[in-house]
Amino acid sequence: MPKRRIALVEVGPRDGLQNQPRVLPTEIKRAMIDRLMAAGIERLEVASFVHPERVPQMADAEALVAGLPDRPGVQYIGLVLNRRGLDRALATRAGGARGVDQVGAVAIASDSFATKNQGQTADESVAVAVDIVRAARARGLSAQVTLSAVCGCPFEGRVDVARVVDMARRVAEAEPAEIALADTIGVGVPAQVAELVGRVRAAVGPVPLRGHFHDTRNTGIANVWAAVEAGVDAIDASLGGLGGCPFAPRATGNVATEDVVYLLDRSGVATGVDLDALIAANAWMRDHLDAPLPSRVARAGGFPRPKNDADAA
Repeated sequence: MPKRRIALVEVGPRDGLQNQPRVLPTEIKRAMIDRLMAAGIERLEVASFVHPERVPQMADAEALVAGLPDRPGVQYIGLVLNRRGLDRALATRAGGARGVDQVGAVAIASDSFATKNQGQTADESVAVAVDIVRAARARGLSAQVTLSAVCGCPFEGRVDVARVVDMARRVAEAEPAEIALADTIGVGVPAQVAELVGRVRAAVGPVPLRGHFHDTRNTGIANVWAAVEAGVDAIDASLGGLGGCPFAPRATGNVATEDVVYLLDRSGVATGVDLDALIAANAWMRDHLDAPLPSRVARAGGFPRPKNDADAA
């Protein structure tokens, strides 16, 4: 029987770098993306089309996308929060340029966080996300939606599961390519994640689901496995565990791509990603950030290999 396969969405170039104190040069970001693709990553969130004063690390979105290789089988994703961002993303495809292949909109499950992050209520964020999906699809561009803060809000605490399910149902009516459930501040636990995925799956039918987890409280990798067992189709991860949200107090990085690949591959779930190449990319990235990255697997290495046949015996 063939292995189950889970798609990985590498969010390091966007979500991973947006909270870094250092603004990396465009050529370093592009080299990061090249290394990730060489490791076998086929979906990458490469940039966000947001105001540079809000997220200065993403000020070079257009320049970055313009220099990406036209590689078959790879999908470049750009985050957009409003119609202005969508227009910028669409402009990367002007004149026959490849540009981004998909845009990602965001709806936030709590009013307080939605106001801090996007200047709107939760319901308004759903309306904006739906509008972005429909407008993108009308222009021939794939679009998906992330439901953010689904496991908890940094300002309000508990988020009602029923609210998340209702938001997912309303978003699904716009026929997005995918819906992601994001534990933006890393408060979720596996039982909660399994319930969320199951109830959202029942509400949205055939729309593919993706999981996005931050490791703020050391539950991220366990939540990945809970989401996989509950039936998500894809998982977000960030090289080295880079990440964090500028508008969420104390939120730390995403689950590390290396850790997710190790977990899934050793559990019989195919990813198509080369773990050794990821670990090498981690070392390269660490040198450019002048700081160690959180990934446990990058520090410890993959599963031990025998030195020779005698050792294996």
